[in-house]
Amino acid sequence: MHLLSKGAVSIPLDELEWRSRGLPQDRLIVAYCRGPYCALAPEAVRMLRADGYVAKHLKDGLPEWAAAGGDVVSVTAGASTVNR
Repeated sequence: MHLLSKGAVSIPLDELEWRSRGLPQDRLIVAYCRGPYCALAPEAVRMLRADGYVAKHLKDGLPEWAAAGGDVVSVTAGASTVNR
């Protein structure tokens, strides 16, 4: 699992409807996928906004975020590392 910031979670689009109930409504939610041509993140934003969440689409994907120097926390089998 890859996280954009500490405490963030990755939720696949097909799980978003039922898992979004646990998301905080007072925080910005950023939807992302593999890159600028992915249709899943904009669909996630539409779904979240329809349910009253403040949501935005990360224009590029997670690999571009990391390549540009964005923090990425990787969680594997209970251990976590921050890639900078």
